[in-house]
Amino acid sequence: MMTPNFFGGKMSYFNFIRKSVTIFSILVFFLFAGVAAAQINYGIPNKIPDIGTFMKIGYTGNPVFSSTGDILFLSSMTGVDQLYILNDKGWPYQLTVFDDGINAFALSPDGSHTIVNSSAGGSEDYQLFLVDIRSGEVSQVTFESKVRFGTVFWKDDNSGIYYRANLENSRDFMLYFHDLVTNERTKILDMPGANGILDISLDGRYMVTYNARTNIAIDLFLLDLETGEYRQITAPGEEYGYDYASIMPDNKTIYMITNKNKQGIMKVASLDTETGAISFLEPDSKWTVDEIKFSKNRRYAAWLVNEEGYSNIKIRDMEKKLPLPLPPLNGIVMSPYLDNDGRVVFQFNSPTRAPECWLWDWKMPELRKLTYSTQAGIDSRYFADPILIKYKSFDGLEIPAFLYLPPDYNGQPVPFIVDIHGGPEGQNQPTFSRHFTYLMQNGYGIFTPNVRGSSGYGLEYLNMDNYKNRLNSIKDMKAGVDYLIEKGYTKKGMIGIKGASYGGYAVLACITEYPDLFSAAIDQVGIANFVTFLQNTRDYRRSLRESEYGPLEDEEFLKTISPIHKASKIKTPLLVVHGENDPRVPVGEARQIMQAVIDNGGVVDSLIFPDEGHGISKLSNRLEFYRKMVEFFDAHLKK
Repeated sequence: MMTPNFFGGKMSYFNFIRKSVTIFSILVFFLFAGVAAAQINYGIPNKIPDIGTFMKIGYTGNPVFSSTGDILFLSSMTGVDQLYILNDKGWPYQLTVFDDGINAFALSPDGSHTIVNSSAGGSEDYQLFLVDIRSGEVSQVTFESKVRFGTVFWKDDNSGIYYRANLENSRDFMLYFHDLVTNERTKILDMPGANGILDISLDGRYMVTYNARTNIAIDLFLLDLETGEYRQITAPGEEYGYDYASIMPDNKTIYMITNKNKQGIMKVASLDTETGAISFLEPDSKWTVDEIKFSKNRRYAAWLVNEEGYSNIKIRDMEKKLPLPLPPLNGIVMSPYLDNDGRVVFQFNSPTRAPECWLWDWKMPELRKLTYSTQAGIDSRYFADPILIKYKSFDGLEIPAFLYLPPDYNGQPVPFIVDIHGGPEGQNQPTFSRHFTYLMQNGYGIFTPNVRGSSGYGLEYLNMDNYKNRLNSIKDMKAGVDYLIEKGYTKKGMIGIKGASYGGYAVLACITEYPDLFSAAIDQVGIANFVTFLQNTRDYRRSLRESEYGPLEDEEFLKTISPIHKASKIKTPLLVVHGENDPRVPVGEARQIMQAVIDNGGVVDSLIFPDEGHGISKLSNRLEFYRKMVEFFDAHLKK
């Protein structure tokens, strides 16, 4: 006997009864909980916790199934990202204890081991370690401390791993096979440039590799692991991107996402490796696809659709060519991973829900939250959703942005912070943000524009800030502030700006191009001088960054967009935050702009962390930074 379910499908009578009992139990629980809460009204006034407490709200992410059915994931519950496994009692058992945490992991096909990568002090020179899943015992695999290893794939017989590494000259990433039994390494792809691995065929014969000519233009190759021969399978010389490639059992068809279409939008497509023909699964879709993953047997696929910054999942039975039921969630789905039965584990978060791992079994159907990180004693009533708005820039271009307002907003001007994302090929999405939530509770508005050059809106929008058009994206930020003032959300004297990486550059550019607009600015790991940045960034990054900002040979132009040469205009109080070991934007960028502001009699403060790189990974450092941030904005925006 079949009964309609809540998701529009069918379920068995037994399951219907079981689900009804479960729902009844939940209702009874909440009924009694509500009665109990209503019985006692303590006279102690509520107080909003401090920023340090908000920053202790936990998270979990990157869940995967092992071949033995275990579920593993990453969490920062001990202060940095470590690897955990859910044991048979549902308890999250911590497998790794690296001082600096881990960056990624790759499970062996038999589920007995995993390779994790970790670097020291934020250097991003990731070394590889073998971890026994049952005992947590760790063995170091690579020992070249100035080399970066990554994109690990296991050989199907568990005997060794494939990876990329810049072993030879620190610039070019070649591909290698590392025999874990003999501990011998063999180079399998000798090609200059930024190469990496995307997939290996089910029979182990072929490897799909990529070569990134720029951050946008990616070429795909098919490497025969038996003969060592390889060939390009995407058209040469084109400026399109290809990512998340998976090769099907016929060894001829590759599914992936690519923006090689009329709209320039990343969409799911198949590629015929013999003819090069590309066919799109949903050719008329107007939304960008951020990621696609396949089950090991390639029967099921899940992909993430980016709809104005919100990320929703789609699941498909590729064998039957049928869409599958979706979990009833609305927010940001990330890192989907499928088993061979089509079950999906993923991370889900939203502005009102901290990141946690979930499982969706569409056959039952069952949606189950797998992890329960600490909320640090903070009631979820403090969490709020932003508003998606769009405004016109100086040339009429429409710019999307998210607007966060304090809970007691009454239409009068309030202190506002403009938050600029990194990249610049990034996107501000409405994710859970601890410090945004804290700032809103303390009377601040937050504005997160996705200016030209942001990802998620197609190739044309992505390329609109390249090279000579750099300052047009800064004008977009100025137009965003004009919008806030015109609408009465804030006013001059109450506006701050912050950003990290490229966002840090944008902060410095804004306070030099528009020195009277902002009253406080925080530059985190930002570029001050494009010439010294390109000279000193790691070798493997230089050519990729030159395609975005302009070549080092065009030094005169690079000077015109570098804040260091306009530092005399800085009137805005500035806080500079950087890691000593930053391999991407070396700490010299921070020291240059700090000295320039001091020389010009300006106001500058700083936090330089000796054990961090391009970001702040350790909890103790994050707490110090965010406490300083709140103190700094309060001092200058709430006078």
